[in-house]
Amino acid sequence: MAVYKKTYRPYEGELTSPLKRLLVIPRYAFEDLHRSKFLTIFFCATFLQPLIFAIIIYVQHNATVFNLVGAQGANRLISINVVFFMSSLGWQSMLALFLASFIGPGQVSPDLANNALALYLARPFSRTEYVLGKMSVLLILLSAMTWVPGLLLFSYQGYLEGWDWMKTNVRFATAIFFGAWIWILILSLLALALSAWVKWKPAAGGLMFGVFFVAAGFGATINAVQRTNWGHLFNISYLIGSVWVWLFEGNNKTTNGAVFFRAPQGEELPLWCSWAALAVLCLICLYMLARKIRGTEVVK
Repeated sequence: MAVYKKTYRPYEGELTSPLKRLLVIPRYAFEDLHRSKFLTIFFCATFLQPLIFAIIIYVQHNATVFNLVGAQGANRLISINVVFFMSSLGWQSMLALFLASFIGPGQVSPDLANNALALYLARPFSRTEYVLGKMSVLLILLSAMTWVPGLLLFSYQGYLEGWDWMKTNVRFATAIFFGAWIWILILSLLALALSAWVKWKPAAGGLMFGVFFVAAGFGATINAVQRTNWGHLFNISYLIGSVWVWLFEGNNKTTNGAVFFRAPQGEELPLWCSWAALAVLCLICLYMLARKIRGTEVVK
């Protein structure tokens, strides 16, 4: 309205709590995702692997099952050890990449394409709250796919094996939790950053795979041409795998990582390099978000 009329009055009523304002974005985002039958089916299908692993744990502790099929002693063929839990986390984390590539690009790009950020930020809603609200959608879904079923498998194995086993292998539980969260944060930040800069959702989703697979190929080319191992710094799967190996086993390494997330033996980089490369990737994503998540946009 015209300024000279001086009839505008700011809102002086009671404001809702910051938490309630923050939950507005994921609430409507989940409603939109629920309308997609493909995403719903895919998300439900991701729990098939933890179910199979839970059946393996059950069968491992019930010799009567093997006696019924005449396979006595077959329980020794499968060991519930570090490889078992790391493989479970690896499979679920790879599926999390596919899910993040589908739903991540659609979180920020529609708001930027339709100039809707000004409507968000004109309200008592900061840029940080906006990013956290959008990111919470990915954090909740990816958590339900990775560390939640991983800890349930660990708890189920501990329930059947006994308290002594849980105390001895508590490192597995902490590795599942922190290892999954490292992967979730990287996926979430990368998906939102690409969504903010690439407004076409299919292109942003394809670029998610490009960052992982094309960058890994570029790193492998550097290793082959320069005869070095420093090209692995461009391979996010390698970086995650090396961190996971340390989380699960410490300095006493017996494996080279999980499926899809391997650090080949003989090609190891110092652990601090993997941490530093992942931290730099997160900072780059935060910088990209800070440049794009603004109430106004200056077009030259």
